[in-house]
Amino acid sequence: MRVSRFAPAFAAVLFLLAFCVPAGLSPAYAAVPKKKSKVHWMDYTTALAKAKQNPKLIFVDLYADWCVPCRIMEANVYSNPTVASLLNSKFYAVKLNAESQDTISCDGERKTVQRCYFDTWELSALPAFVLVAPKGLTILTVTDSMSPEEMQSLLFKFLVKEEEWIKQ
Repeated sequence: MRVSRFAPAFAAVLFLLAFCVPAGLSPAYAAVPKKKSKVHWMDYTTALAKAKQNPKLIFVDLYADWCVPCRIMEANVYSNPTVASLLNSKFYAVKLNAESQDTISCDGERKTVQRCYFDTWELSALPAFVLVAPKGLTILTVTDSMSPEEMQSLLFKFLVKEEEWIKQ
């Protein structure tokens, strides 16, 4: 019988999986269990149209499928009742895949979401958030992972400046 030269490495991997990772625990890079988001996410184009008729700030959450902190935010922050209530009642909440090739209007220009992410919003990390005025102009961008309490604080700070920003 001939043994492959990869057999020792394969045996080592099996050993690690069998004895070093306790049952029921997943590796750090595994998917975070999904909780149903309490935020009523809407399409970006719909949010822009609604904001022009009933002015509110547009809160855009940018994510990517591979982004573990984005999944943690979805599971822990957007499922928080206070955060969800604030986003649902005081903002138009939008979730966009930063890698999407769908075309949207960012700062008055038609670009893919990916090009808006890099070129217009000048972002380079995820998770990221963009605050957009009802007229479609970017107010500010944030790149950071947050706790529910930090997100609540940030949203309240946005609301303090809302009247000024809605005029933009």
